[in-house]
Amino acid sequence: MSFLDTLRQWDEAVTCVDKKNQPEALRIFLAIAEPNSKIYFNIGCLHLLDKDLDAAEKAFDGSIRKDEHLAVAFFQRGITFYKRERFEESLGDFTNAYKALRGNQLIDYKALGLRYKLFACEVLHNMALIEAHLGNWKNAQENLMNARDYKTESKLNLIDNALQSILKQKLFKLVEFPTSKLFRPNKNYVAQLEKKDYLGKAKVVASVIPQDHFSGFAPLQPQVHDGPMTPKEPEVFRALEGKAHMVLFEFIPETSDELAVVPGNIVFVLQKGTDNWASVIFNGRKGLVPYNYLQPLDISPTSKIPKGITTPPTHDPPIRPKRTPVTERRLDKVKKESKDNQCMVKIHFTFNFAISIPMGSSYQVLIDKISEKLKMEATSLILSLTPEASGDSVIDANTNMESVWARAKDGHLTVWCKIYEPPQEPQICFTALHTYESSNPEDLSFEEGDEIVLLSRINQDWLEGQCGEKTGIFPASFVEEKPANG
Repeated sequence: MSFLDTLRQWDEAVTCVDKKNQPEALRIFLAIAEPNSKIYFNIGCLHLLDKDLDAAEKAFDGSIRKDEHLAVAFFQRGITFYKRERFEESLGDFTNAYKALRGNQLIDYKALGLRYKLFACEVLHNMALIEAHLGNWKNAQENLMNARDYKTESKLNLIDNALQSILKQKLFKLVEFPTSKLFRPNKNYVAQLEKKDYLGKAKVVASVIPQDHFSGFAPLQPQVHDGPMTPKEPEVFRALEGKAHMVLFEFIPETSDELAVVPGNIVFVLQKGTDNWASVIFNGRKGLVPYNYLQPLDISPTSKIPKGITTPPTHDPPIRPKRTPVTERRLDKVKKESKDNQCMVKIHFTFNFAISIPMGSSYQVLIDKISEKLKMEATSLILSLTPEASGDSVIDANTNMESVWARAKDGHLTVWCKIYEPPQEPQICFTALHTYESSNPEDLSFEEGDEIVLLSRINQDWLEGQCGEKTGIFPASFVEEKPANG
């Protein structure tokens, strides 16, 4: 099948999805002889809509096989494995999706024809959920704490709510991909599929001059004498919709809804979005252009028309006003607050921060202020006067706060804060009844009589464990559980 045929069928299938005709769209996609990674991805999404998880898994396999760096395909296959309760494979795919992000906060697939942004914090959120399903609550908490470094304002509640659930050892909801969104073909290529009539239709032209027997080109028309000497009003001065802007940099579109412009073009901004993209009109065509590529332009009749390229300004910048150094300002602030009986409490957490509360405040005031700063429940936090939260160093509701405030010096107090970690379940160990040797690198080989520590239960027939420094899976029938007091 040629590229043009593939492109035509791809566009037809996406059009069917827009018309809510998913079965017909799936039929057209499946008829494509050699699908690319994006088409395989679309097929998988449509199978997920039909809840055909086997077919969806195979489609996403094909997408990843065609493009092993397509993070969103790993993300979708991870969701498919999750729905099939194959948690180990699901965790592996979410991990691969996170690696494909390469430390970035998100991947915007708009340039590839998919209106979707894959956020790193959402991938880590799903990884934490899988760890929770496997009983690895500490790993789940670490993934969510890592997600806090990547989260945006729109994802603020998502991560915090999940973290609260983990602290209570409760599961939470999976972040899913909106399966109605699909990769779309480049509209510029699709437009080339339509037949064009470059000659047009013939028109009969009649002369408007009486007794004109000339046939062919129209005769010369009399010129206007004594006409106005002022130049014709420039096109850009006409009353047009939107606000005029001048293009500063060349922009080459990557999708069909973007518009190509070059420096010096005059465009009219119809709407500016919060994502820094502006909808503009240029030469009768509408499209999207980055707003930071544009500069507002005054083209009112009273404005002066710039003549040529002006010389850049040569004036030196104004002398900056003298400012008090930051450290001095902080010291002044601390002194002022100390005079007002305020104490600066420095908190050592996964990151350091400071709060200001009245000297001699109760434990409840202190913990409420810290939990408000961290946006976490007060019951999930442990305060202490030393890095090791143990013994008399722990600060709680029963602590004599006078002894705590006695440690403050010059209006400063240092406190350590940790997240409460639930007590770990007792370790389960097995004794090997038989020797198990396997050439599979994922398996755990051991000798008869070896002690094996249980890490997780895969299913009723297979377990995951650690023997010495080696970890892997092994058949449950080869071992016997040791008594708890053994």
